[in-house]
Amino acid sequence: MPNLVTPLCRTLGLTAPILQAPVSDSPDLAIAVSEAGGLGIIPITWTRTDVLGRTLAAMQARTAAPFAANIVIPLMEEMQQANLDLALEAGVPVISTFYGDPAPLIGRIHDAGALSMHTVGSAEEARRVVDQGVDIVVAQGVEAGGHVWGRVATMVLVPSVVDAVPGVPVVAAGGIADGRGLCAALALGAQAAWIGTRLLLARESDAHPAYRERIAAARATDTVLSEAFDDGWPDAPHRCLLNDTLEAWQEAGEPPPGSRPDEGEVLGCDGSGAEIRRYSIEIPTVDTTGAVTSMALYAGQSAGLTSGEATAADIVNGMVSEAASVLARIAR
Repeated sequence: MPNLVTPLCRTLGLTAPILQAPVSDSPDLAIAVSEAGGLGIIPITWTRTDVLGRTLAAMQARTAAPFAANIVIPLMEEMQQANLDLALEAGVPVISTFYGDPAPLIGRIHDAGALSMHTVGSAEEARRVVDQGVDIVVAQGVEAGGHVWGRVATMVLVPSVVDAVPGVPVVAAGGIADGRGLCAALALGAQAAWIGTRLLLARESDAHPAYRERIAAARATDTVLSEAFDDGWPDAPHRCLLNDTLEAWQEAGEPPPGSRPDEGEVLGCDGSGAEIRRYSIEIPTVDTTGAVTSMALYAGQSAGLTSGEATAADIVNGMVSEAASVLARIAR
């Protein structure tokens, strides 16, 4: 079988060229992916600093494998600045940044001995951030789920980014859910694949069961790219599964905030009891109550390739094994 350990894998200490998109606040998913040989990533933008401190300590007690932290640049206020400092002080080896200019953060990341990984949507942006000092580039195609920075399909974007930043590791994101997609990403010149939608169905994910069911049943055409779920992050396009909230909004002519159907309606509560309103950015997790399928159900077009739950290790190992088999078959 072909060896899929890439130079980026060796740099990060991975045995599988798979990076988990920051799709779950649960440290269990990130730990499971890292223990399986990939790179688990925890989102730190919305986590209270005291909670994050306990989470990082617990993760480091449970695994010696590397993991990363992801932060959304335009949402960085005092708490997020503190969270970044906390992650760096804890020795998190990779900081993933998204949706903005990483330049003000790169020196801070490097001074702490960590690597800077930034998501881009074009070859021009890749060149710019690498010139600023970014160490790893994630090329996100428009097929991706959740918040989407790219506007070009992954198949076109990845090789253009690879060509634009020779010698810099590129990670392919968007539309990848199995070993065939991983194989294609490597063939395009990427050194790893960024997996989100498929890992939402990992048993270690904290996605609500009804959310999981919707992903498992979805076709590639069941996702919508819009700015509808903007309560908490305005002016940020995102891809979600079509649900009653989006259908009503579309039927009303896709009106702007302030004039959308049932805007402000309380749909349910999160685990802390905080209300979740229609058009909120919050996703339903296992402890969410209420009309969970009316909330933001982030998913990429790769939902059409996803049909069931498995452990994170089985997902990672299965993708690597399938990719290796595809490469071996091509070689024959």
